[in-house]
Amino acid sequence: MKIAVVTDSTAYIPENLLKKYHIHTVPLSVVFGEETFREEIDISTEGFYQKVKDSKDLPSTSQPAIGTFIELFEELAKSHDAIISVHLSKKLSGTYDAALSAGEMVKNSNVHAYDSGLSAMPQGFYAIAAAEMAQEGKTVEEILAKLDDMKNKTRSYFMVDDLSHLQRGGRLSNAQAILGSLLNIKPVLHLVDGQIVPFEKIRTRKKAIKRIMGMLEEDAKGGKIKRVVFIHANNEQAAITLRDSFTEKYSDIETILSYFGPVIGTHLGEGSIGVSWYTE
Repeated sequence: MKIAVVTDSTAYIPENLLKKYHIHTVPLSVVFGEETFREEIDISTEGFYQKVKDSKDLPSTSQPAIGTFIELFEELAKSHDAIISVHLSKKLSGTYDAALSAGEMVKNSNVHAYDSGLSAMPQGFYAIAAAEMAQEGKTVEEILAKLDDMKNKTRSYFMVDDLSHLQRGGRLSNAQAILGSLLNIKPVLHLVDGQIVPFEKIRTRKKAIKRIMGMLEEDAKGGKIKRVVFIHANNEQAAITLRDSFTEKYSDIETILSYFGPVIGTHLGEGSIGVSWYTE
């Protein structure tokens, strides 16, 4: 059985890995006033953060049109027996529902839309795992079972410099945003049941990052971590520093460097840092 793997652009999978695993992507968009930009196609991540600085208002974000999914699914169905389409949490975006609807509308196709319950490169972990198994000749059922299992073994934490982005976008409550701003708290955040919630309230950026890295190293000592990703929002050096510090101690664990692109960057803001890993 030949299986195609699709994800959306918010997975921010590095280009070399997209090519290695033959993963197809569908772009989400950011909207500045009357202008709409498909991320990584019409606007680069670097260009996005500069445009935010130059704009009075924060942009909004937009999910892909169902027609975009239909077009891709129809093309892939010509040469594949099944399609697994992995997407960011349905509680953060309507992208999963769009993929689900498109799959039902494409004739003679076998499309399986999958809600990762996550976003950014942690979501990319699922797409890569699906693609690896597809290359190994595994069945759709085996791949979906593996993705379900990963939900219990994936840990993902991040911190933001400015909570107002999450609050304005409706991803964090007003009360939580105000509390964080008044007390200069840099909360460690994570996703629970597909929604962004505080994991732990920490006073400073340095301490928040130290807390995340401490949890990572605790799991690394167990020797079962499969992959780790260090994610940045327009501050690559910060992510590189964390990665290098980790690989000095755990050189046998695969590490990936990724980023928060335009859509997720809209909600998290520049300077955000994330670390995610999963065990086997």
